[in-house]
Amino acid sequence: MKIAFYAPLKPPTSPIPSGDRLIARMFMQALEKRGYEVFLASRFRAFDGGANEGRQNRLAHLGGQLAARLLRRIRDGAVPRPDLWFTYHLYHKAPDWIGPVIAGALKIPYVVAEASFAPKQAGGPWKRGHDRVARTLGEADLVIALNRSDMACLRPRLAASERLVRLKPFLDCTPWREGARQRGPQRERLYREHEIPPGAPLLLCVAMMRPEGKLCSYRLLARELEKLTDRPWHLLIAGDGPARDAVLNSFASLTGRITWLGECENSQLAQLCGASDIFVWPAIREAIGMCFLEAQAAGLPVVGSDGGGVPDVVANGKSGLLATYGDGDDFRNSLGRLLDDAPKRKKMGEYAARYALREHDLEVAGRQLGQLLEGLRS
Repeated sequence: MKIAFYAPLKPPTSPIPSGDRLIARMFMQALEKRGYEVFLASRFRAFDGGANEGRQNRLAHLGGQLAARLLRRIRDGAVPRPDLWFTYHLYHKAPDWIGPVIAGALKIPYVVAEASFAPKQAGGPWKRGHDRVARTLGEADLVIALNRSDMACLRPRLAASERLVRLKPFLDCTPWREGARQRGPQRERLYREHEIPPGAPLLLCVAMMRPEGKLCSYRLLARELEKLTDRPWHLLIAGDGPARDAVLNSFASLTGRITWLGECENSQLAQLCGASDIFVWPAIREAIGMCFLEAQAAGLPVVGSDGGGVPDVVANGKSGLLATYGDGDDFRNSLGRLLDDAPKRKKMGEYAARYALREHDLEVAGRQLGQLLEGLRS
């Protein structure tokens, strides 16, 4: 089966790392591992973050033109004729102006993964995108929800409730398990290169440095770590972005107890996860939290919060501890418990590795995806 893949928010070829890019790539990889021929149908980014009606209208017009051009190329044989259209991440700020046109013209199934629908946006500044998403969901043959909290608003928009299915967020655990196997030498290297006091537990934070939710998370983390200076620990921060100065200023009082590593490649992140003791991230406005899955796949216990889709990717109390969303005291106390209990950290880390492989590995998701898509052909 040939599958046309499209991500209107951000193409999987984007040079900017993010959870969104990672999930798009994971979907393509999972589909390919099932033997499907997957091709990227378009790199067109339909995102409007500024509630600009003129921009939204231009994006809609351009999307329509691109859809017509793609359809001509498919009919001319310049582009493979897909048997199914697969759109990843659909919401009012990034609607799909291409997929429904192609699927309708070719009479092929239209599938959406990780859609969200916000009734409160009706008639608001993103009305054009909101209305398009509502129509698209009604036409979809299958909608795959990664975030459980999205399902209540999605279900009423579908032509039939059985078209909405749940799929757990997933990733390829293999490189992260390899990172765990390199724990000893990588740990020694980190202590030596960054002159970390021997025996200080290594905390790891991996996140882009962006305004709004990411910056709020970094600031909460810094505030609560300031209250834990009576314990030994050293924080490693992997990430970069436009809010870098604001983020690093938040940690100004913790000089000597943090090491900023900048943006790291996945291979480096896997080694960092494998070498560290606790993954920490307050997860303010975090839709899913793929960073938690990566950490757990490397056998790293996590401390986060119970907001958004994070509870769907962390076995709270077993692979880590989730504090009440936005509650700094609870976050600090959860981290303190793990800092004070090395045997508990070890037990949680071991469970985390098993949990990620059993519940969230690419192979598991690929099998489920295959069953869902084959069901559309029968």
